[in-house]
Amino acid sequence: MIFRKEAEEDYGLQLTPLIDVIFLLLIFFMVSTAFIDFTRRLDIQLPESKSADVVEKVKSFMIEMAEDKKVYLNGEEITIDALDSKLKESSKKATRVSVIIKADKRLPYGNVIKVMGIVKNAKIRDIGVAVK
Repeated sequence: MIFRKEAEEDYGLQLTPLIDVIFLLLIFFMVSTAFIDFTRRLDIQLPESKSADVVEKVKSFMIEMAEDKKVYLNGEEITIDALDSKLKESSKKATRVSVIIKADKRLPYGNVIKVMGIVKNAKIRDIGVAVK
């Protein structure tokens, strides 16, 4: 009598599907991190403009104004009086200074004009208003 040997089942770990899953996860995380904006610090909704200009890289200050009327200079909270003195002192030292103002569209218009007046009093003529 001839006995047939039963086929043994393979209990090993299949590496090919595992490698495929790892590569898909790697591609997913590489693509998803490209869309993160690391410069964004506040939740500010910018108004839209049809003629928005690209700002060239110059030594500049970023003034951000939140909806709760707080003012930030380069990411740090600052008072209006301290903003005035800081801008005046920096405009004396540097030859070319520019200021970009990012104000929330829900903020009252007068607050933005007040900050623009402070910038003009500091003898800074290069003022930009960020829009999207």
